Amino acid sequence: MTHAILPNPRRVAAALAASLAMTLPLAAAAAVSEPEAQRLKSELTPMGAQRAGNPDGSIPPWTDGMTQPAAGFKNGGRRPDPFTDKPIYTVTAANAAAHDARLAEGVKLLLQRHPESFRVEVYKTQRSAAAPGWVYDNTLRNATHASLSEGPAGPVPKDARGGIPFPIPQSGAEAMWNHLLRWRGVSAQYNTSGVMGTADGKTVQTIEGQALVQMPYYDMNASAAVQAGGEYWLFRMVNVGPPIRAGEAVVGRLNLDASKDQSWVYLTGQRRTRKLPNACCDTPNPATAGLLTFDDLEGFTGRLDQFDWKLAGKKELLVPYNSNRTLLPTRNAEVMQPHHLNPAHVRWELHRVWVVDAMLKAGKRHPVARSRYYLDEDTWTVLWGDRWDANGQLWKSTWQLPAAMPDLPGQVVIGFGMYDFVSRSYFANLNRAEGSELQYKFVPRIADSAFTPEALAGEGLR
Repeated sequence: MTHAILPNPRRVAAALAASLAMTLPLAAAAAVSEPEAQRLKSELTPMGAQRAGNPDGSIPPWTDGMTQPAAGFKNGGRRPDPFTDKPIYTVTAANAAAHDARLAEGVKLLLQRHPESFRVEVYKTQRSAAAPGWVYDNTLRNATHASLSEGPAGPVPKDARGGIPFPIPQSGAEAMWNHLLRWRGVSAQYNTSGVMGTADGKTVQTIEGQALVQMPYYDMNASAAVQAGGEYWLFRMVNVGPPIRAGEAVVGRLNLDASKDQSWVYLTGQRRTRKLPNACCDTPNPATAGLLTFDDLEGFTGRLDQFDWKLAGKKELLVPYNSNRTLLPTRNAEVMQPHHLNPAHVRWELHRVWVVDAMLKAGKRHPVARSRYYLDEDTWTVLWGDRWDANGQLWKSTWQLPAAMPDLPGQVVIGFGMYDFVSRSYFANLNRAEGSELQYKFVPRIADSAFTPEALAGEGLR
């Protein structure tokens, strides 16, 4: 039983029209009408979520989110946990059946596989998601201007800038672009630590690095042409560990037209920078010991032309949320346990999520045959994703941990990873480093030259 939230009667006609639109060529996809967009000022939040809570009050109404940082917090320092409440209930293997409708398939399997150690500690739902007013203004504009058209690497947003492109989505592809273009600030630096959990219960560090990220799509000083049709995500990371990887570096530049994506890597053994030929889709990502493919990263990252995307509605789901508590421990071992993350350091809440199904297109090659993604209605972040292989077996689940950052304001992902149910291994990447206070720092606009292959050689020497 899916327990999807169905449209109310006055929305039936619009839902039927949206269903018809999903059967038409993408060139025909259009923005919503002005009266429809005005719902973002009334029954919907400025980002497109339902403003009201649910009938039993377990999901509260959205009331502007969290915008006041904790007293004494300094940007770039260790982030406190603003939530001091205790779990209201815990889901275990013993009582999972009673919560079945609110659990993703991957969570159910984790409870079955690890009944003695894995649990879901559920806290009171806090709708802390927020964004600056100019992001809300741009999102309202996008609702009546942005559209999707078919490009060389799948559907491409047109005439969207500086906000959620499709706050009232009409298709699965639009919802996934909302995830890719979600609000997470403009420029930031952070430490990152990646750990693989092996089938026999060992944890092995795969990477420790220092990252810079920038999102030109949200740069208010960028030209409309850049925001509407160019690069939307710039990334650079220099490895400082483990010793065998120290000095390596990578830079990536993602474009709205994914056929124009570019990535380079600096390898210390070769002392040269090389362009990565296929940093997308089902190619294994070396920073994750090959456990994650490129399109497993951060819930989903990549081009949309591999799959057919269907918007399957909404449902209430227990998901990781307001994960500031994951940043509190000073040692990786406190968070990354054998077989899964330490349940005591993961906060779960009940939230409404958009459900998007992806089916492998005829003629495309990918080891994943179908996927189901759950997108937070307040932020559009993919919080959980289940992926099945060609035999219909649940192969892996991707996840993300968003944390409240009222100094931005916004919910920003501070960890992501994947559970592999076939190999019985897992991978976790968290914005933390032992011995460092820096976790996630918002910084002034970074020079574009920092995200070029020329910058890698100088930064990546061992």
